Amino acid sequence: MQERAKLKGLCLIIDHGALRVSPEQALSFALAAGVKNFQYRNKNASRKEIYETALRLVHLAHENEALFIVNDHADIAVATGADGVHLGQDDLPIEYARKLLGPGKLIGISTHSLKQAKDAQAAGADYIGFGPLFATTTKDAGQAQGIGALTAVKQAVSIPVIAIGGITHATVREVIRAGADGVAVISAVLSADDVKTAAEEMIREIRLASDGEACC
Repeated sequence: MQERAKLKGLCLIIDHGALRVSPEQALSFALAAGVKNFQYRNKNASRKEIYETALRLVHLAHENEALFIVNDHADIAVATGADGVHLGQDDLPIEYARKLLGPGKLIGISTHSLKQAKDAQAAGADYIGFGPLFATTTKDAGQAQGIGALTAVKQAVSIPVIAIGGITHATVREVIRAGADGVAVISAVLSADDVKTAAEEMIREIRLASDGEACC
């Protein structure tokens, strides 16, 4: 799938619970920094509110040729024209999400073990999120998996692997060098006083780890 080629570098998760500015402002600051991959996550709002916010964010992202994924809700991803959906292990099974989205959209899924990663690929996922790599307070996703587990997953699957969970500016180079195609972050960027600068610094670290490749 052509869009898989964009699943590299920095993915910023616009997590409503972590925002210090509006979702639109956070997205705009990150776009100005050069971020091209986004995911929108809101665990507490009504489905109507999620739809309305996602619709605005999709429009803004696509105006800037950025990839935009909706967390959890395959139907909202379709309704807003998003590029795909990111599922959890307890969400709609991949095969049914594919029926809703069709063949042209991306489906990713969070995985927390080598078996889950292999199962996701076999079920038709376009990419996987793997983690939590390090301890994190953003979301209770279980025990930290560590760098070794990331490398093992990357060697076992052929679809893109996006590492997530507790990744900071200090650790991102290690994560990329361990094999991750990209990293998904929340706090490392959204909790910063200056979202644009934090995103720029994260992109710089990823590029250094990738030996200067156009990765982000």
